[in-house]
Amino acid sequence: MDIVECAGEPLFMLYCAIKQQMEKGPIDAITGEARYSLSEDKLIRQQIDYKMLTLNCVNPENENAPEIPVKVLNCDTITQVKEKLLDAVYKGVPYSQRPKAGDMDLVSTIPSDPMPFSSIGAEWRQGRMARIILQDEDVTTKIDNDWKRLNTLAHYQVTDGSCVALVPKQNSAYNISNSSTFTKSLSRYESMLRTASSPDSLRSRTPMITPDLESGTKLWHLVKNHDHMDQREGDRGSKMVSEIYLTRLLATKGTLQKFVDDLFETIFSTAHRGSALPLAIKYMFDFLDEQADKHQINDHDVRHTWKSNCLPLRFWVNVIKNPQFVFDIHKNSITDACLSVVAQTFMDSCSTSEHKLGKDSPSNKLLYAKDIPNYKSWVERYYADIAKMPAISDQDMSAYLAEQSRLHLSQFNSMSALHEIYSYITKYKDEHTNDFTYSSQPAHLVLEMMLKLILMKWLKETQEECAQNLAQALSAGVEVSHSSSHPQSFSLALDTADVT
Repeated sequence: MDIVECAGEPLFMLYCAIKQQMEKGPIDAITGEARYSLSEDKLIRQQIDYKMLTLNCVNPENENAPEIPVKVLNCDTITQVKEKLLDAVYKGVPYSQRPKAGDMDLVSTIPSDPMPFSSIGAEWRQGRMARIILQDEDVTTKIDNDWKRLNTLAHYQVTDGSCVALVPKQNSAYNISNSSTFTKSLSRYESMLRTASSPDSLRSRTPMITPDLESGTKLWHLVKNHDHMDQREGDRGSKMVSEIYLTRLLATKGTLQKFVDDLFETIFSTAHRGSALPLAIKYMFDFLDEQADKHQINDHDVRHTWKSNCLPLRFWVNVIKNPQFVFDIHKNSITDACLSVVAQTFMDSCSTSEHKLGKDSPSNKLLYAKDIPNYKSWVERYYADIAKMPAISDQDMSAYLAEQSRLHLSQFNSMSALHEIYSYITKYKDEHTNDFTYSSQPAHLVLEMMLKLILMKWLKETQEECAQNLAQALSAGVEVSHSSSHPQSFSLALDTADVT
């Protein structure tokens, strides 16, 4: 069994639901804030006017195929539009195997004469339409004092139903069209912009290369940073404003509720899983109970906390917050913020303490306040159901681990792991050599101690990688995207290392 069979589907569905819900509203490309969010820290305070558009994207893999309709917002930056187009065009393709937005140009069409929408695709393919590259920054970018605003579809006056295409980045716009056609379209486009905006909108004929460094201008998209900070300062003293924001957060939470419930219920269940509970979990929980009995620890909360620290809080929280460890996907900042709220709720569900809520409680605590008691009951039931399962013998556990090692032998590169250790030894060797220069211990013991200290630092700095690989023991063969090293095997070997 692997994590995909266990909780992969509800985890992926939650990720997709969050991404889709966030992209229904404006997302600030600079601050990462969004109209729809689970995190108050990533919530746009200001009112943003926007319209939804449907762009028809020429299939970059087959220009003769029908155009692909993609929903975008007129306030989206060009990079945001490219990302949405790529999501639609390469739907189902792993993120690492598809083009990146930064490697593609977004090309919009400008028909020389009005024509019915049904003719646009044919005109594009036959090269009878002028084309122009849209960019986040170009000679048309609006600059107001020291603020420069990223270009959006509204800036370019792109309309609903427009035909666009993604092409590999070119050094010059002339590479995608003959010079006369492109010059004609650019001239017409600039004329259109002059009519619709200030005469200063085209203030330079040369591209602006990192203008924020050269001229001190500051980039902004939907909200200027100083407005953003002033708004937050004002919010702190306004309970009414905070309640308005909480209403928006609750609306987003309601949309995602089913996906969060499905994930939590799958994780905290031995009956509704894709396959049987891994033997390692039963064996580990029984071991913890045996240790509690041995040391006469009868406090239920202590036993509960031990189990929570070993599995849900050590492993599942990291997976929930970082689904890119399991799936070949991209996680942007707003999705990360929302997943962090879900992960915090998951942690609160495993806690035995009662959370007293008040007017100063964090918004994420208030969001799931009514749900956490139910989630806690799932955790209690999960631990109780595992306790009732038949015990696992040492022989069965050893055979199970040996089989898992055999099945996943090719997924880990021991030489890569050794290279990582060597890099850290090189990094810290001088520091620890000085520490043990005057040691009275035998040389081989000193060397062993040095190696242990260095490995401990290495393991600490690679905590996330350790959590991924820990899935091998806890979830019986997790498929992860970062599998070039196997650090937990070295942590298990520290006490038995024979460095001579």
